[in-house]
Amino acid sequence: MVKVSRLVLKRKGLGILSPLENDALKILWKRNKGMKVRDIHFVLKRKRKVALTSVAVILDRLYQKGIVTRSISVARGGEFYIYYAKPREIVEKTIVEKTVNSLIEKFGKNAVSYFQERFSRR
Repeated sequence: MVKVSRLVLKRKGLGILSPLENDALKILWKRNKGMKVRDIHFVLKRKRKVALTSVAVILDRLYQKGIVTRSISVARGGEFYIYYAKPREIVEKTIVEKTVNSLIEKFGKNAVSYFQERFSRR
């Protein structure tokens, strides 16, 4: 049996959202439509001091994590992305899936046996 005296899990490895990612996602869910980076930044900067480039980076991260989708739009200023949030249920499932997979990768058989014990009690 393995005895764990201290456990440190990195946020990135578990697929947990940063506070800024979480706020941007909430804005997309609330508006329930596609939004440009500038639009999301406009809403976010009322709540916190944040750069437009930071918002663009976290939206790209959310896209890479599969939590938002995006399309390219063209205007006079050039091309830009329009971001859309996936439904809350899909996002929650994605986060849980990434978290469980990360636990299994880090702890192997111990994690699997825990899940078997935990869910066999129900």
